[in-house]
Amino acid sequence: MVMPDKSRYVYLYLPSAEDKARWDTLAKEAGVPLSKFVIEVVESALAENSDFKPRGELVKEIGKLRTENKELRDDLKQKKIVIAKYETDLKRYRSEAFLDDQYKGVRKYSKQILQILKRGATVDSYKLLEELEIDPKDSDLVSAVSKQLEEMEVYGLVANTSRGWRWIA
Repeated sequence: MVMPDKSRYVYLYLPSAEDKARWDTLAKEAGVPLSKFVIEVVESALAENSDFKPRGELVKEIGKLRTENKELRDDLKQKKIVIAKYETDLKRYRSEAFLDDQYKGVRKYSKQILQILKRGATVDSYKLLEELEIDPKDSDLVSAVSKQLEEMEVYGLVANTSRGWRWIA
């Protein structure tokens, strides 16, 4: 008879007697003793996760990742603010031709306005500003959009109805 080697023993204290009973039942269903069942489950888990790390190390790594994630979110938020400012400046630059009554030269109409109106539905001024992402409080940009619409109306491209602006060309 083979004598058990005491140096290979592992004592495991489960959280409750119900847990031990559950493990025993699972081992019996698998047709193996509890010790072999535990060994197989642990070995298969280790084989699946060859990057096994202790809990403390995982907690530190999660903390670092959360910090990095926050920094990246803050950076993204800051970049979105800068992009929004640049987009507003670009809209203002493109609308300068319509803000200057003394402007001489070719005025380029906003493609966005044309696309919105060409959809066929009547669009009121507030909805149009919302789709153009223009703040109604920005009087210069609102004025530029109004002048573009008025000029398009003079050319017979759009009509100002009681419900808003409509493409007619």
